[in-house]
Amino acid sequence: MKSDLDNSTGNAGDPSADAHRHALVTTIREMRALVAAARRAGKTVGVVPTMGALHAGHVSLVEACQRECDFTVVTIFVNRTQFAPHEDFRQYPRTLEADRTALDDYRVDAVFAPADEEIYRAGSDTSIDVGPVARPLEGKFRPTHFAGVATIVAKLFNIITPDRAYFGQKDYQQTLVIRRMTEDLDLPIEICVCPIVREADGLALSSRNVYLSATERRQALALSRSLARASELVAAGERDAGAILASMQGIFAAEPTIAIDYIALADPDTLLPVEELRGSTIAAIAARVGKTRLIDNRLLDPPA
Repeated sequence: MKSDLDNSTGNAGDPSADAHRHALVTTIREMRALVAAARRAGKTVGVVPTMGALHAGHVSLVEACQRECDFTVVTIFVNRTQFAPHEDFRQYPRTLEADRTALDDYRVDAVFAPADEEIYRAGSDTSIDVGPVARPLEGKFRPTHFAGVATIVAKLFNIITPDRAYFGQKDYQQTLVIRRMTEDLDLPIEICVCPIVREADGLALSSRNVYLSATERRQALALSRSLARASELVAAGERDAGAILASMQGIFAAEPTIAIDYIALADPDTLLPVEELRGSTIAAIAARVGKTRLIDNRLLDPPA
């Protein structure tokens, strides 16, 4: 059954509309009208921001949103401002129709898939810098990335005005950036972070995994294996960050073609490096497997 609010978006003229239970929305005006109708019906609104190429990790966010909200919006927008000039903006997978088909099995009310010019109109210059939490780790290697992330998420929040927004822990630093931005700008939105979804062998799901060859796919398991090693050491009583990092790096010694950007043990709130694990600590990795840059992380909680 279609959403009760589908007709408010003008989907009657969309020849593919009958094949989808959700409304496909491409303009800010239509998106705001759809949310306003949901509000008038007394519904709570949740949003799952994505860049498309949906996988089971995204689906887990959709399912969490549906459990907690009456009206679910999935955004699909490949945001150019979070890509540096040398990164894969033009090659990034764009699979809108496949993504819509994947969402047919879920009670999604709307897919917001605007064109680039709808979001970044001519003359747009404003960007958001959230400060120190964006500087280390990803910020060191991708210095313009989080300004682009914060700016697009702020724009989506402004357009959709959700009660809750859902993000995955795999992009751990991104969740801190978005929390900081939301708090600093006094946005009345609850940020919900959902667990990493992994393949059976431990590889964290990512839209970029499709770039990996069969050999690279096997090599990429070094990321999750090194995080598992850190968890094992902490469970066994190791608290020295240097010792844990050395053991994690040893996992990569068997895969010398992998280029490591960083392996870090950091405070989970500030991302400042720690020398000794005295409480919850984030273990984070970024590495290039072939031409594909992958990230992964795990929270380490030393037993009391």
